[in-house]
Amino acid sequence: MQADDLDAFEAFFGRHRTLIYRTAYGLTGDRQAAEEVLQDTFARAYTHRATLLPDLSPVPWLHRVALNLCYSRLDRRRVKAEPIAESTAQLRDGAIEPAEQAEQRELRQIVREGIAALPTKHQSVVVLYYLNGLSLQETATSLGIAIGTVKSRLHYALANLRDHLERDRRFAHDYRPLGRKEELEVPPA
Repeated sequence: MQADDLDAFEAFFGRHRTLIYRTAYGLTGDRQAAEEVLQDTFARAYTHRATLLPDLSPVPWLHRVALNLCYSRLDRRRVKAEPIAESTAQLRDGAIEPAEQAEQRELRQIVREGIAALPTKHQSVVVLYYLNGLSLQETATSLGIAIGTVKSRLHYALANLRDHLERDRRFAHDYRPLGRKEELEVPPA
């Protein structure tokens, strides 16, 4: 990417913004924080645009920057609860019965809490692999670790999440394993 090519950078932003937003939201659980991480990540990408190698994928670099920004934020504050206005707006959609929708929202919140309670190295693999749908190789490359390490961290993270769900009395009777992307809701960027 040329240092003065604003159109190319806008296209670059358009291609990668959703993936980086999902990563940020998956780790922070907060729309505003995710937007700020997204902006800060691409501000850094813009600053370093001349040094990004054109023949290499920028996605691992973008993920690393976004993850580091999220970790900095999480050190300063914990996940905020979702605003009530969002909950009521989704209830009006009417696609699902309100009771079932409330139960699904509560389960997603429990899963988010479980992810937030994981060590940061486990949070990252869960968000990249399950929420963003990256392959094992892409997750490993983004984090700068071996595929075996990704598998190990996923194993321990899922075991911890399973324990978290089983301990939560609200869903002890209705536990089902996590699937890729379906258990976590990410609001649009």
